[in-house]
Amino acid sequence: MNSVDTVWILIATTLVFFMTIPGLTLFYGGMVRARNVVNMFMQCFATACLMVILWYAFGYSIAYGGGSGYWGGLDKIFLSEVTLDTTVGTLPEYVFFAFQMTFAIITPVIILGACAERVKFGFILMFSGLWMLLVYAPVAHWVWGGGFLSDGGIFGAVGVRDFAGGLVVHQTAGIAGLVLAVVIGPRLNTNNNPHSPGLVMIGAAMLWVGWLGFNGGSQLSADPTAARAMTVTMIAGAASSLSWLAWEYVKFGKFTLVGMATGTLAGLASITPAAGFVDPSYALLIGALAGMMCQEAVYFLRKIGVDDSLDVFAVHGVGGIYGSMMIAPLGVASWTAQIGSIAIIGAYTICVTLVVIYFCKGVVGIRVSAEHENSGLDKVLHGQRGYELLT
Repeated sequence: MNSVDTVWILIATTLVFFMTIPGLTLFYGGMVRARNVVNMFMQCFATACLMVILWYAFGYSIAYGGGSGYWGGLDKIFLSEVTLDTTVGTLPEYVFFAFQMTFAIITPVIILGACAERVKFGFILMFSGLWMLLVYAPVAHWVWGGGFLSDGGIFGAVGVRDFAGGLVVHQTAGIAGLVLAVVIGPRLNTNNNPHSPGLVMIGAAMLWVGWLGFNGGSQLSADPTAARAMTVTMIAGAASSLSWLAWEYVKFGKFTLVGMATGTLAGLASITPAAGFVDPSYALLIGALAGMMCQEAVYFLRKIGVDDSLDVFAVHGVGGIYGSMMIAPLGVASWTAQIGSIAIIGAYTICVTLVVIYFCKGVVGIRVSAEHENSGLDKVLHGQRGYELLT
C-alpha cells in the first residue's frame, strides 16, 4: 500500500460523489420546470442511495470479481473477500471499492435527465437498480476489470482504451437515456425553458470541480499522469464552454447561461476517455469541437421529435463516443479496438436497456397520467413543492 496514493484516491472519491450529490442533482433540478424540481431532486438522491447498496451487494463483484472475461462472478458479493489487508495496485481494496462505487452511482443518475417530468418514481428506482447491475457493472468488467475488451481480449494485446469512462459511463448512460426517451415518448409540453438557470450553472460548476477527481483519480495513483489528466480536464471544459457559446451566438444571436453550462459538460464528457493519454493542446481541440458537435446533436434530436428532456444522449453519449474515437489517431489505441468496443457496448446497452424498460413497465408502470404531468410531479408524488409561494 502507498499512503500518498491512498490519500489522493480518498480525496478523488469524495470529489466524484460530490458530482452526483449535489452537482448533478442541482444541474438537473434547475433544468426542469419549477413544479418538478422536488421530483428531480428525489430521483437523483434516492437513486444514489440505491446504487450504494446494490454496488456493495452485487455490483462490485460483477465488475471487479475474478470471474470470466464477460462478468466478474459473485465471489465478492457483500465484500465477502475484502479485508483491511487486501489491495488493488497500491491501494487498500476498500478505497478502490469506494472510488469505483461513485462511478456506479453517477452513471444511472445521468440517465434520469432523459425522461424527466413524466415518469413514475417507482419505475425510476426499479429501472436504475436493474440497469446498473445488468449494464453498467458488466461493461465496467469488460473494459476495466480485465474483461474481453481489455488488453489480451478479442482485440489482441492492446485492447480498448477508456481512461475514465467515456464508454463505460457516458456512452452507456447516453444510449440508455436515448432508448428510454424514445420508448416513453415526449412530454405533453416540451416548450418550456429551465426554471432556474442559476441552479443549472451552480450544478455545472460543482460537476466541473468533481470531474477533477473523476479523471485525475482514474490513474489510481498520485503521479504526473494524474496531474496531466486534471490539467486537460480543465482545458477541455473551458474550451467547450466557449465554443458552445460562440456557436450558439452564430446560430441564434444569444449567449445563454444554460448553454454555457451544458457546453462545459460536453467538453468534460468528451475528454474523459482521453484524459490520461493526451497533452493540453490536443485537449483544447477535443473541447473546442465538442461544444459545437454536442450542440448540433441537441438540436438534431429535437428536430426529429426525440424528447431527451435534459440532453443526455447529445451531451454524454455523443461526447463520450467522440472522445473515445479521438484517442485512436494518437496511436494509443487501435481504430479497431475503439470502434469495435463502441459497437459492442452500444448494441449490448440498447438490447438490455429495452428488456429492463419493458420488464419494469410490466411490474410498476412507466409514465404518470396526463393530469399528473400537467399539474407537476412535486405535489402529486411527493406532497411537497420546491417553491411554496408558487401555485
